[in-house]
Amino acid sequence: MSLLINTLATFLQIYTTILFVRVILTWFPNINWYNQPFAALSQMTDPYLNLFRSIIPPIGGMDFSAMLAIILLQVAGSLLGNLAFAVV
Repeated sequence: MSLLINTLATFLQIYTTILFVRVILTWFPNINWYNQPFAALSQMTDPYLNLFRSIIPPIGGMDFSAMLAIILLQVAGSLLGNLAFAVV
């Protein structure tokens, strides 16, 4: 059981890092999101980010939905980490 929880926690940490890289890359307007590896990065992260974009619309041209998405992943990873510690 703890192996599964540790695997999920590790996946959430990796996905959070990928999501953070995606957010940082949006600061560079000359990136073509249709070329690889940016298209793959966009395909991995956009479905998750779109969930939050439908909740929080852009305010003043700033997309704050990514912050909420990252915070939720961090909380879920922390809860899984605590659960894994409790199971052991």
